[in-house]
Amino acid sequence: MVNSVSPALARRIALAAQGFGRSPAGPVGIRRLDALIRRLGLLQIDSVNVFERSHYLPAFSRLGVYDKSQLDRLTDDPARYTEYWAHEASFLPLATRPLFEWRMRDFRERAAATDDHWSHANRGMLDWLRAELATSGPLPASAIEHDANKRRGPWWGWSDVKTGLEVLFRWGEVVSAGRSRFERVYALAEDVLPAELLGMEVPRTDAHRELVAHAARAHGIATAKDLADYFRLKTAPTLHAITELEERGDLVPVEVAGWGRNGAPGRAWLHRDARLPRRIEAAAILSPFDPVVWERARAERLFGFRYRIEIYTPAPQRVFGYYVLPVLLGDRLVGRVDLKSDRQAGVLRVQAAWTEPGAPAHTAEALACVLRATADWQGLGDVEVVPRGTLAGPLAAALAAPLPSAGDAPARPGAG
Repeated sequence: MVNSVSPALARRIALAAQGFGRSPAGPVGIRRLDALIRRLGLLQIDSVNVFERSHYLPAFSRLGVYDKSQLDRLTDDPARYTEYWAHEASFLPLATRPLFEWRMRDFRERAAATDDHWSHANRGMLDWLRAELATSGPLPASAIEHDANKRRGPWWGWSDVKTGLEVLFRWGEVVSAGRSRFERVYALAEDVLPAELLGMEVPRTDAHRELVAHAARAHGIATAKDLADYFRLKTAPTLHAITELEERGDLVPVEVAGWGRNGAPGRAWLHRDARLPRRIEAAAILSPFDPVVWERARAERLFGFRYRIEIYTPAPQRVFGYYVLPVLLGDRLVGRVDLKSDRQAGVLRVQAAWTEPGAPAHTAEALACVLRATADWQGLGDVEVVPRGTLAGPLAAALAAPLPSAGDAPARPGAG
């Protein structure tokens, strides 16, 4: 018999699995940051810095104000964390790197089998990069570029050096040895990784099963597509892994009303250790690359929230704004805000603010509390609201009102 799960409970399960609803009081230090990343399995990296770099935001959303330098200490420590193409480019615990060896091998084999792959015409560059890193040790691309570099493309302008380093990075020959001013520092794998990790071979089937198991723990409840997407796996090996995990009791098959086609119940899997909370207390803004919303179809299925990032959309065609973050209140996504950290003026600018249908009456007041905390976290002195969007007026009024007393204040970011 397949158990039935209501959409509301599915939302709460998903948020609890992601670390919402359990945020003990007190300062946020290395231990809590480390525990959160390991719960999530990864932090997606993105270079857009108009408000804040994406990988800093999941911890703020779940835990509240923290010292970003402590997260840097974790992610820049090659004995504890590394980088690879997990979901997209991501920080991930070092111990999980062997689970992606099959992906590195696929990249190498695909390059070898593709006649016009960049690596064939640039073997000399790759050999030179290997020798340069062997001689000089870890270096960022900017430190080893030479006069043969040619900048290409309107977006990234990668040089041949950067392209070569990224090819070796995908192949697993080169790894991250931390970052310097957000620029990745490259090193030969044997100069950074422990010997036992370098020699570890995880069969592809086993690696897929463990990645799906971690995706299931991180999601709490998920469809096969959700589980595949978490670490960018293909459908067939994901389904095989689901069968194995179901047989050993890690996953429980369920149906969720409205998750199927045309509003019919849809098949999903519940992780055996997932919490089934009766309520979720949360007030937070989410990164566009937060696991709660990064798979847009899942966000729409869970929250009825259609979300598209518009940073690459020409300004006249944008609907909600440039860098728009979903607003989480309780177990619902109730609005969205387009944020910019104006560091020169010391102001957090709300370029637009929008409410979702059915948002609670206190949405503006709760978001004002979140944004005050956000400005403090960013080292900014004030929050200014541009009069654009259905939530802009109420939000501006809430920010202008006297601060509520401690007993009346809405939940702080990450509170639960």
